[in-house]
Amino acid sequence: APSNKKIPNDIANWALQSGQANGFNVRVMEKPEIEQLGLYALLAVNQASPTPPRFIICEYKPENTEPLPRITMVGKGVTFDTGGLSLKPSNNMHFMKSDMGGAAAVLGTMEVIAKLQLPVHFVVIVPSTDTSIGTTAVKPSDVIQSYSGKTIEIIDTDAEGRLILSDGIAYSLKHHPADTLIDVATLTGSVIRTLGYAAAGLFTNNDQLAEELTAAGQQSGERLWRLHIWE
Repeated sequence: APSNKKIPNDIANWALQSGQANGFNVRVMEKPEIEQLGLYALLAVNQASPTPPRFIICEYKPENTEPLPRITMVGKGVTFDTGGLSLKPSNNMHFMKSDMGGAAAVLGTMEVIAKLQLPVHFVVIVPSTDTSIGTTAVKPSDVIQSYSGKTIEIIDTDAEGRLILSDGIAYSLKHHPADTLIDVATLTGSVIRTLGYAAAGLFTNNDQLAEELTAAGQQSGERLWRLHIWE
């Protein structure tokens, strides 16, 4: 949907409705709670926007006495990405209404897992905002805080996805430790320049996980190609 018809609160409401219909828990943090919690990277991306952010946490845990595999997915929920002060070219900017594709993917995964009642303890985290430009926008060279306690120097404001994902991942590690943690995002057009539209880029330091995800992608037609994360 276009960004004026799809704001972070719309994604949060979709999650709440799906959770009620399909039997998983949903917690939605609004801006005051986000500020109190200290999700500073998410707040930095949002600070020029007239639309407040949301931080969405979904959890599915079936009634099962056996230990369940614990999987967490973190999805990028940028409802529109101008690039901020590092402004994107205008010829393709209209596509940036799709910059919440990661959020859509992980929320869809949660709904399917709950409907199928799969034997897995599954958590989804979606930090959601848009990126706007204005007098309060974060600037290149700014140094911001983050939920992990680390500071971040902003070089390119169009790297907003990794900022909000850093808060989502840090939150998940602290509050929802998992056996497997996967983040999903429309993070960079460089992957399209690398792989075209044939596959998504896969980055992991876990060989077994890489093999399992690659096999699943091959079977489903959502192909993955592993790229290295050397220092």
